[in-house]
Amino acid sequence: MNTALVTYVSLGTAIALEVIGTTFLQQSQQFTRLVPTMLMALCYGAAFYLLSIALRVMPMGIVYAIWSGLGIVLISGVGLVVFRQKLDLAAMIGLGLIIAGVVVVNVFSKTVGH
Repeated sequence: MNTALVTYVSLGTAIALEVIGTTFLQQSQQFTRLVPTMLMALCYGAAFYLLSIALRVMPMGIVYAIWSGLGIVLISGVGLVVFRQKLDLAAMIGLGLIIAGVVVVNVFSKTVGH
């Protein structure tokens, strides 16, 4: 199978699981609710395993920049839609800059293992 495909699918799935885990973290109410706490731990564990697969091919700094950048943007969207948390203009501009940074790293950086 294509190494780049496996790397990006692993990283994308890791990001999705981290966002799901963070959503369950919010719902765990400081670890006082068992089911959301257990689901959070499972999602985070699987996310870190998949992150380690991406680290086989891509540099740690690049992987972490993509992971954290897209995670921030996606969990902000979850907060907006699911938890009705508001984002002001400055927050939306900042999130747009994060997305732009992830695109620049992936499209223009020669450090990323394509």
